[in-house]
Amino acid sequence: MTKIRQLPYKIRSLEIEFSTPHQQAEQYWDYFLSTELGQLFQSIPWDELCGQFQHRRDSRGKKGSFETRGKLALQFLKHYSQLSDADLMERLRTDYAYQFFCGVYFRPTDEIPGFKIISDIRCELAEKFDLKKRKELQKVFARHWSPYMENTHVSLTDATAYESYIRYPTSVKILWESCDWIYGQIKRVNKCMKGRMPRSKYAEIKDRYLNYQRNRKKTWKKANKLIGSLLYLLHKLNGQLQEMEEKSASTLIFGKRYKKRSNTITKVYLQQKRLYETGEQSKGMIVSIDKDFLRPIVRGKENKRVEFGAKVNMLQVDGINFIEHFSYNAFNEGIRLIQTIWLHRELFGKCTHIAADRIYATNKNRTYCRENKIITNFIPKGKMAEHYEQQTMQIKSIMSRERATRMEGSFGTEKNHYTLHRVKARRVDTEELWIFFGVHTANAARIAPRIALSKLRAQKAA
Repeated sequence: MTKIRQLPYKIRSLEIEFSTPHQQAEQYWDYFLSTELGQLFQSIPWDELCGQFQHRRDSRGKKGSFETRGKLALQFLKHYSQLSDADLMERLRTDYAYQFFCGVYFRPTDEIPGFKIISDIRCELAEKFDLKKRKELQKVFARHWSPYMENTHVSLTDATAYESYIRYPTSVKILWESCDWIYGQIKRVNKCMKGRMPRSKYAEIKDRYLNYQRNRKKTWKKANKLIGSLLYLLHKLNGQLQEMEEKSASTLIFGKRYKKRSNTITKVYLQQKRLYETGEQSKGMIVSIDKDFLRPIVRGKENKRVEFGAKVNMLQVDGINFIEHFSYNAFNEGIRLIQTIWLHRELFGKCTHIAADRIYATNKNRTYCRENKIITNFIPKGKMAEHYEQQTMQIKSIMSRERATRMEGSFGTEKNHYTLHRVKARRVDTEELWIFFGVHTANAARIAPRIALSKLRAQKAA
């Protein structure tokens, strides 16, 4: 017979909880909403955003791991966490707060998708993302956030550039990358055809290129000599590849990406040959064969004269940024002031004050603002009356200070803390989507404490 043993006092004093799993889930959910990530979650209008990206459901095939809300949530988490796709997926597997944010639940026995799904989702959303979609999404954000914003009749505007993740382009680098890619394709095609490799000076010029890159001091004479050799090699390799394409046309199929890259390299050869022979740069210089949509943007800054990425004209209202114009080509932001005012009216209604940089102070912009009774921070032309100077200059000074500190500071925050310093997207549409969600993730982080404070005051008042 089993003996009856007396439990120790410490064990008897413990309280055993018999709460249901549903009650435990509610406790975790309430705690999640009280965290910083939970406040960010509550600041995003999920239903309206999902409505913009909703598509017709197809009952065929396997159901995806993420719904539309989960796909959008991954874009916000990407910029909020500043993690790579692999690290973000690993964090999502183990962090219940991230799973709450995305609306998914992974059990230990579930088959969890690989990190490549994040890139696939980004490409899927980017295919539906265009100029019209961007405007509608920004209207959704503006409607949801405007009750928690002050001074919505005042706007600030300025332009900034979001650099792409590429190496600094030089003629030597881009020509060598072109030669290396063409030579790799020749080897692949030759392997399929089971023939002999055509003769070229690829190995010799490769050694010369590597020796040149090892030099700490790269003189113009050495660079110019190497550029001539690379142009000769690229022309020869390109001709050999075209001959092999014609011979294997009946047996091999070349895809769209292959043809696009091949056409890009042909343009690179023509541009670099003209630059080498005449010293003149062609219009639309290609700086990367991987991202042929990038163009050099001369900003004139002391530490960084040229940037390679997207240039964006931004509208800011009460610290919240909205994209007015997006382009990979350099443009004069000074002519975008009237369009910025129109965007402000679409999002928030009447615009009475606007602050901008000196480049915006053109006669056309001054006339438009004066006719529409919009106060600017532009320095007046000619002699001012005493009463005008006393009453207006102080307002202009405050607006200029806000633009120079608050708006410029927001650009730095987005680049340093929301993965917009060097955009690592690979395609033109995914890069624009990356920048859009990076900007509005920063906006959601700014507006979330205001929404939480407003709800807390409402609870105390009730």
